Amino acid sequence: MSNFREKFWRLVRPARNAVRKARQRPRVGSIDWGDFDTTRPINSNWGYERGTPIDRYYINGFLQKNTGDIRGRVLEVADNEYTRTFGGARVEKSDILYPTTENSGATIIADLTIPGQVTDELFDCIICTQTLQFVFDVRVAIASLFRFLKPGGVLLLTVPGITKISPEDRDRSGDYWRFTAESLHRLLAAEFPEETVTVETHGNIKSSLGLLHGISADEIPEIELDQSDDHYQLLVSARAVRPG
Repeated sequence: MSNFREKFWRLVRPARNAVRKARQRPRVGSIDWGDFDTTRPINSNWGYERGTPIDRYYINGFLQKNTGDIRGRVLEVADNEYTRTFGGARVEKSDILYPTTENSGATIIADLTIPGQVTDELFDCIICTQTLQFVFDVRVAIASLFRFLKPGGVLLLTVPGITKISPEDRDRSGDYWRFTAESLHRLLAAEFPEETVTVETHGNIKSSLGLLHGISADEIPEIELDQSDDHYQLLVSARAVRPG
């Protein structure tokens, strides 16, 4: 009986696969690649020269949704553009964290992986966008962010799921990680109470292809950008609260 089955499927399988291939739309081998018919990106700088990068579109939406958390004393990594844009008059003091003195705008020089460089329980809100992929000891960095927050303080965090390597950051400190919703949730829940951690994914196949090619968010209709497909996690965002 088993030999009969093997012979049967050996005969049937090629025909079944041929039918499946014929049903594909567009037909296999007939895809028109158009502007994507290249092994080089359309823009190698995430689309900045063409408009708003697609990952920044999602970051802006995430921070706009949580704008009420950006208040009191706020810490942001590298610069305070998001603090100023979304915090407004609710922000009493804005700090900028950077690991070296080469950033003249930084008010706090500290490495997230070296404990003791920043006073604990100092901030009402921390904005940490697109940073953890450049930190090898990511668990230590998250523990530091937890300690920096006052009781009741909020961490607003984004990490890449799908993106290209950043050559400048790779040469400076390393480009180590890409995240999923599951990995980010587990990392945060190791420090923050799990019930205070909210993780969301952003992106779909079209926006992911757009980001990799350096197409800007201005070139894709918002109704398409806003369609979220969990199988294509371009950006992962999280809100976590230190219990007060």
